[in-house]
Amino acid sequence: MLADSIPSALASFALVAGLVTITPGLDTALVLRSALTQGRAPAYATALGVCTGCLGWGVAAAVGVSAVLTASTVAYTALRLIGAAYLVWLGLRWLTAAIGRTGPAEATGNGTPSTGARGWAAWRQGFAVNILNPKVGAFYVALLPQFIPQDVPAMLMGALLATVHSIEGIVWFTLIITAAHVMRAWLARPRVQRGMNGITGATLIGFGIALAVPER
Repeated sequence: MLADSIPSALASFALVAGLVTITPGLDTALVLRSALTQGRAPAYATALGVCTGCLGWGVAAAVGVSAVLTASTVAYTALRLIGAAYLVWLGLRWLTAAIGRTGPAEATGNGTPSTGARGWAAWRQGFAVNILNPKVGAFYVALLPQFIPQDVPAMLMGALLATVHSIEGIVWFTLIITAAHVMRAWLARPRVQRGMNGITGATLIGFGIALAVPER
């Protein structure tokens, strides 16, 4: 009975999480911008950072940490404002880089870093954008309990569900990164890359402002 309930729960969750994954949002914009302006390796690093953040929130929701955070007005507000400030700060950097006509390296503020340094910076940005957004935690708190069968360790099942969501995210991001790579000749133009920095920067600022505004 227990062996049958876990695959069923995973399949049901995969369907719901898949629909959420392909819905355009902040994570997609972040990975797309990285793919267009920096290439496949940093884009995959960004995607892994985003998925690591999802995994962290999933485990936290399963053990009740996210529920406590969501229930605490002070903690939720503090994390929300920190996340909003980070999004606005990051968006302003990219928007300023686009207006100032700097290249993708300057847009990240790293000059001409090594491949490893660029990958680490991209992972860190993807992770920070996700883990500093308490709405992701609230989403997991609302969704995960519905797919955790009885008599199954909550932390283990939560990790499995978050892993399923992360795998779907990697598949979706791979499609986006591949499409960007196919168009690399046109996308390599400085004007296009500046435009992408500007669009993504403005999008991040918009998400940051929306996150900062108290919910009614």
